[in-house]
Amino acid sequence: MGAQKSIHAGKAKIDVNVDFTHKLCAALMLQPFRNSGSPLELVIGSLCIKHPNLFGKSEKLDVLWDKGLYDSNILITYRKPRPEWLPQQSFIIQHSISPEIGVHGLPVDNFSRSGSGGVNLCRFSAGLDLSEPASSNWSSKTSVKFEHISPVSDEGRSINRDLHGFPVTCSGGYHDSMVVVKQESRYAKANDRSFTQFSLQIEQGIPILSKWLIFNRFKFAASRGLKLGPAFLLTSLTGGSIVGDIAPYQSFAIGGLGSVRGYGEGAVGCARSCLVANNELTFPLNPMLDGAVFLDCGSDLGSGRHVPGNPALRHGKPGIGVGLGYGLRFKSQLGHFQVDYAVNAFQQRTVYFGFSNLPS
Repeated sequence: MGAQKSIHAGKAKIDVNVDFTHKLCAALMLQPFRNSGSPLELVIGSLCIKHPNLFGKSEKLDVLWDKGLYDSNILITYRKPRPEWLPQQSFIIQHSISPEIGVHGLPVDNFSRSGSGGVNLCRFSAGLDLSEPASSNWSSKTSVKFEHISPVSDEGRSINRDLHGFPVTCSGGYHDSMVVVKQESRYAKANDRSFTQFSLQIEQGIPILSKWLIFNRFKFAASRGLKLGPAFLLTSLTGGSIVGDIAPYQSFAIGGLGSVRGYGEGAVGCARSCLVANNELTFPLNPMLDGAVFLDCGSDLGSGRHVPGNPALRHGKPGIGVGLGYGLRFKSQLGHFQVDYAVNAFQQRTVYFGFSNLPS
């Protein structure tokens, strides 16, 4: 339920999307994190402004604003045209605020949901992306950005400690600052019967000032899809690790949709290292409907206790989790609707809904 509108102003294009569907689903499934003081807080929507020729030399400007129930994100991207054999440059400015559920959220209902832990992250970043020309099946991107992160309470006040009195920043103050160099490489190969994808991200914190964070973090994701007669098997393995200076919000959150289904976001654990495996088999029921069975599992590899303040132990997170279940995939001209029914290791049942691939 909502409204969409596209407006052309000269060469610029403005896309407006106001959506009430997510509000309705969240009201039925989630307990509110904070009281809504304004009717605007009940609106889910996005605003996108695109200009294809800002200064008359094919410079592109994109402005995107997304607003959720408890989060918002503003992204400004400016791209200068360059020859195809040179790295493509993008200047990016971003500001966001969102609840830190994965680390500071409180697991409830046998770890099937995560409630507010009273910590939200306000992030500001500015930097440069360099996308290398694609070579065969490989592509890569390098970025350099400055980040400023300030934790705030559900009421919007700056905080430096969580509900139990433990620091929520690495510095112990009301904010963390850092310069991060990130290298990302991707590999993709596909044919009529299978596909293979692999990505590797490496981040390095550069201590330009003595109080800025210095760390090294890597994350990988590998997936393989294989057609088995009329069915399709998808397996994936993701993981990562971080060393050096670390704030709790930099740890890996395990659990939730896209991780281990059957658990709330971060309800399995939050750690310096993690490993998550997902397996899903889909099979056709009719031309528009597919069935699915899945098995997810994840582990913190025993590294949860090395996160400052040990939030996983304080919240009773198990550190390892297994979820299994089944679902339906409905395909139509309007989009793809998905519903999953998952059971975790504590026999708690959870239903997930999703709607994607909407036409533009």
